[in-house]
Amino acid sequence: MTDASIYSQSNAHPNEASFGDYFALLKPRVMTLVVFTAFVGLLAAPNGIHPFIGFCAILFIAIGGGASGALNMWWDADIDAVMKRTQKRPIPAGQVTGDEAFAIGMALSAFSVVFLGLATNWFAAGLLAFTIFFYVVVYTMWLKRWTPQNIVIGGAAGAFPPMIGWAVATGGVSVESVLMFCLTFMWTPPHFWALALFMRKDYDNADVPMLTVTHGRRSTRIHILVYTILLAVLAIAAGFTSIGGPIYLTAAIILNILFLHGAFQIWRRDEDMAEADNFLVERKFFKLSLLYLFAHFGAILVEATLSKLGWGIWA
Repeated sequence: MTDASIYSQSNAHPNEASFGDYFALLKPRVMTLVVFTAFVGLLAAPNGIHPFIGFCAILFIAIGGGASGALNMWWDADIDAVMKRTQKRPIPAGQVTGDEAFAIGMALSAFSVVFLGLATNWFAAGLLAFTIFFYVVVYTMWLKRWTPQNIVIGGAAGAFPPMIGWAVATGGVSVESVLMFCLTFMWTPPHFWALALFMRKDYDNADVPMLTVTHGRRSTRIHILVYTILLAVLAIAAGFTSIGGPIYLTAAIILNILFLHGAFQIWRRDEDMAEADNFLVERKFFKLSLLYLFAHFGAILVEATLSKLGWGIWA
């Protein structure tokens, strides 16, 4: 029996789904990043906002992020069924049907955008709507299966939340929110390419044109190093802007030294070395990349909090 037929049967005759299955559709791990970076964007903005409105805004942004996840799983159910990393997701596992995922995703998308607009402002709501559209249509439906630059361009979808948080408080965008966008945007390629190095067989089996599949692991290692160097320059330079400060700058210098060291280690390895230790260096770099982004935004949050308390060093 083929993988496709297994997926077809599980999609047609799902088991009884639990709340956890429906919640898994929303990609809660990704939602955590969306919530945190949006929260930082909201708090880093110069304008104050009522705590209850701020809570509602973050809730609606989280729901919008979850809606994107559900629609992504709906569209990608066929390739999720053949990738080891994603086979246990609700649709390929036969817990939720594709039609249910689509309905949930569309309903939550509309709900999150409308209520964010009613609670805050329509610019922020429009930015959330565009983010959902970009992730589902531009990245998931178009780029992901078409070009090895899928992660590079598609990474914009994950970079919008801090801009949305900023827009909730200010009603617009600024240099600061663009900087936070760029930080996530430049981080995304090395983060996902590191994953692709030790998960290449998954992408091969699913016929997804990741850089490791189309250009090979050697080229991917070079790309990781180049993007990490560019990211380090951007991340450290941000320390001298209004969202930075001594705490952020210290964190950025330490984190980027570690990140550059990891990227250099990846670059200098050949495939025999990587296979011999089961891609240990690549796996460590991937885990470090998760800490990297959270720590940078955490430092921005600390600087914003100190500034609002009148303890900031520079604005």
